[in-house]
Amino acid sequence: MECVFGLVGNGFAVIVADTSAVHSILVHKSNEDKVMILDSHKLFGASGEPGDRVQFTEYIQKNVALYQFRNGIPLTTAATANFTRGELATALRKYEVTVSFLHAVLATPLTCTSIENPYSVNILLAGYDKDIGPSLYFIDYIATLHKVDKAAFGYGAYFSLSMMDRHYHSSMSLEEAIDLVDKCIVEIRSRLVVAPPNFVIKIVDKDGAREYAWRETIKEAGVVAAA
Repeated sequence: MECVFGLVGNGFAVIVADTSAVHSILVHKSNEDKVMILDSHKLFGASGEPGDRVQFTEYIQKNVALYQFRNGIPLTTAATANFTRGELATALRKYEVTVSFLHAVLATPLTCTSIENPYSVNILLAGYDKDIGPSLYFIDYIATLHKVDKAAFGYGAYFSLSMMDRHYHSSMSLEEAIDLVDKCIVEIRSRLVVAPPNFVIKIVDKDGAREYAWRETIKEAGVVAAA
């Protein structure tokens, strides 16, 4: 029951995500951070299969860092969104790779076949550019890309989108945005049948990307040593 949502305000963008790591009917942990700080002025909120989510977000993060290292300037938020969309689109068109080689000992030709699979991951990318200001991009697992003012993924989107449709306006202050975020979280917790208990809130503005707050109803218990 993942929930990731975000919005753009007056001079900033916010991304919020639940922090539950779930498999089947089991909750493995309640403090999984699903909002990555991509670089100094970008946030990456992701939902989807845990392996794809972690591997793909780290892959994008390292390539964004590599671009800045090679060229001396960072990618803009729009360029990062289009690069991300391109990688998802490439992976979506899964293909079969066949490699033939000669075995060193048996001296016989061998064939190795691997199949590339698409990433099951949905992304909200928020960033702040000096000449443009804050922006938010919606990128889903089939490589759909849109620049938006507000967006959401997961079952929580049924409630967070309706709350944002009612209360959102583009000139929101940070305090108004956090109040709206809290309203969305309350709605998700009260209306979703299996609601995640904890959420992390991160913001990006002219001062950079950073963690703003956690909204927790369950804290991770420490490991109790066996007597």
